[in-house]
Amino acid sequence: MKHVIKSYGYPLVLLLLVFACAKDRGYYQPDEIDKHFNGDTYAYLQSKHGVYDSLLQVIDRLGLEQTLRDSNITVFALTNESFQLAITNLNNIRYLADRPSEYLATIDQRHLDTMLTQYIIRGKYPTDSMLLQDGVNLQGIRHGYPMHAKLAYTNSSGFVDGGPETIDFSDTKKSQFRRNWFTTTTGSVNIETDNAFVHVVNSDHVFGFGDFISRLTFIPPPPNLFHLVGGEWSTSRENSGGPNHIEAAQFAFDGNRETKFLLGGFGGAWLQFKLNEPTVAGAYTITSANDFPERDPIDWNLEASHDGETWVTLDSRAGEIFEERFQMKVYRINNRVAYQYYRLNILRNRSGDTMQMADWSVNAPDQTEDGDAQD
Repeated sequence: MKHVIKSYGYPLVLLLLVFACAKDRGYYQPDEIDKHFNGDTYAYLQSKHGVYDSLLQVIDRLGLEQTLRDSNITVFALTNESFQLAITNLNNIRYLADRPSEYLATIDQRHLDTMLTQYIIRGKYPTDSMLLQDGVNLQGIRHGYPMHAKLAYTNSSGFVDGGPETIDFSDTKKSQFRRNWFTTTTGSVNIETDNAFVHVVNSDHVFGFGDFISRLTFIPPPPNLFHLVGGEWSTSRENSGGPNHIEAAQFAFDGNRETKFLLGGFGGAWLQFKLNEPTVAGAYTITSANDFPERDPIDWNLEASHDGETWVTLDSRAGEIFEERFQMKVYRINNRVAYQYYRLNILRNRSGDTMQMADWSVNAPDQTEDGDAQD
């Protein structure tokens, strides 16, 4: 019996030492698996029954099937849960507002288009193309919307960044400042099809990067009188670079949220518009600019005049906060008088000595179903 133990004990010890050394490598290194799907990306999504049904429904509504079959793309694939969360949250709000429910088959196709195409990227981007410290800038397939991806690692077995690869996938909100971005992460990466790489977005991500509810509950303002009637604008103070500067006052009137009026040394200022003919205004809008929330206007009043000399106050606001960049806020006013002059007096910004805004407009009254203006 002693002889048997002596003969087999030594190899057994060696075997245990080999396995112990092989196992304890000091970091997590999962085994390589084959992530190639023999077929196009649309076929891949179809093959995962019960996972991408909602995504396929939206792709079909938008006419993107062929793009997923023959274009070189990267897809950040949304599971059914991402759409379910978005729809549930939306309809909870619509219920409280006594408005009918919306579903993927009925939602305005334009909203679905601009949101979904953020997740379908031009070109093929596996994780090894995202190794730069600052990640990689991406463009949406249909509208070239700027997105961003950066490689990250999860923690594992007590080791920081010792886990598998993930991707931080961000909607940049067209801002260069990361604090304005909305970011989600992936649960699986580098699934390769014949024409694309697919990275699966975590199931707790809400489709639309936070825009889904605001887009579908936002009531757009009535027509912009500056564009509808026409006229001349003026300001009490111009940007220090002059009226032709890229951030001059003219850009507060152009209806483009991606331009802005910026004013340093701010201590109050006004913007004014003289319409070509007296017109009743029933609303006005202010849109926040692209960066630095502390520059947003916070206190102001809206005035109107027949002659540009005698003014009446139509609305006053104090402590207004813009929660997002490029956010348009619509303010309805009770006015039945046709004025030729409208003036926005900006009294205070949030903090600091610089004020900025993307846009200001004065708008027509809301229309009733029979086409008459509401009182």
